[in-house]
Amino acid sequence: MLTADTLPNDIAALKALVLAHAQREQHMQATVQQLELTIAARGEEIERLKLLIAKLQRMQFGRRSEKLARQIEQLQLELEELQTAEAEQAPVAAISAEAPERKCPSRRPLPDHLPRDIHTHQPEHLACPDCGGAWRPLGEDVSEVLEYVPASFRVIRHVRPKFSCACCARVMQAPAPSRPIEHSFAGPGLLAHVLVAKFADHLPLYRQSQMYAREGVELDDSTLADWVGACSRLLRPMIDALRRHVLSADKLHADDTPVPVLAPGKGRTKTGRLWTYVRDDRPAGAEAPPAVWFGYSPDRQGEHPQSHLKDFVGTL
Repeated sequence: MLTADTLPNDIAALKALVLAHAQREQHMQATVQQLELTIAARGEEIERLKLLIAKLQRMQFGRRSEKLARQIEQLQLELEELQTAEAEQAPVAAISAEAPERKCPSRRPLPDHLPRDIHTHQPEHLACPDCGGAWRPLGEDVSEVLEYVPASFRVIRHVRPKFSCACCARVMQAPAPSRPIEHSFAGPGLLAHVLVAKFADHLPLYRQSQMYAREGVELDDSTLADWVGACSRLLRPMIDALRRHVLSADKLHADDTPVPVLAPGKGRTKTGRLWTYVRDDRPAGAEAPPAVWFGYSPDRQGEHPQSHLKDFVGTL
């Protein structure tokens, strides 16, 4: 920092010092202007992407909806990158009083159904540091922070004590609780998590295996695959009952959508099909519960919906 004692006495040196300071000011102003232009352009691009995504979402249920869905996903990724960059540059843009005001999304109240952990923060001093008098309540300020507690593994140990009768030597013990998969240590919660991660969140089993390994739990992807297959067998009666319920309707809505499927031994994917059959007559006043049944086929040949609908009688 320059002070009166450190300033040079030579006029030429003072002029050079003032000129250098002026050049730094000009450079800073040019940098701020460039940031303002960048942030303004990024904000306009964000608004354009939001409008485009909304427009595509309205068109999504028309023809070629699969291509629109992929386009929407790409635009949403681009929008995320722009919003992240905007948040990263926000503290830098604050050095300019004329920087465009960043639009923040409206904050919604935190859901009431979430559990609340109350942390009460007491003052550092147990009594008034000025006079030593005791504190008396004067109200309180409450603020809430949304926190995330990562899912964790835990071992449920089932203990079944044995008892014997002192008179007749009869032995009594509670029966062992049933397990979703016989002779497996996987609990129902873990199996549900694996299935949801695979089929709803599109996490392959080998990635799940890597994630669990970071938690110190070694689960081979082959073990996870065995669990998925066993759960498929376990859920088969429910799937069959769901299919019978859907196909017993007088009116069905049907469509198919392509899904990428790994081609074993070829190192690439092929296109399979998910045939979707929906039963929903609530708009017509029906009380039967709505439901959807999915049927998979490796291609789009007509024999597949003909097989699915061979027992259906009604309007498609």
